[in-house]
Amino acid sequence: MNKPLLGLAAGGVLGVLDGLTALVSAPEVAPEILTIVIGSMGKGLMAGILIGWFARKVNNLGIGVAFGLAMGALFALPFALGTDPTTGKVYFWEILIPGALVGLIVGYLTQRYGERPRAT
Repeated sequence: MNKPLLGLAAGGVLGVLDGLTALVSAPEVAPEILTIVIGSMGKGLMAGILIGWFARKVNNLGIGVAFGLAMGALFALPFALGTDPTTGKVYFWEILIPGALVGLIVGYLTQRYGERPRAT
């Protein structure tokens, strides 16, 4: 599978799992879990395609993982800075850490398992 497509697929799947971690880290948000999972999946899809595109351009495992970590954290940051409209609580680390880990894992997967573009 090419790197951007692998990033997209991995980002989407891991984004869903990222959203589901809200049930563990903040069980009081259970009534909003569908919205959280959809938002996390969207973050994962967008970050995943960018990480896959970067992996296609730069073939270096360390740099790719660092870029994935940065993109995962960057895409999670706006949500982490917000407050829960129903409770007024801030879930900064509960959002930022899993988001950054998704990016890190997608960065690794795209560099390690994605197909390099063929020379024409």
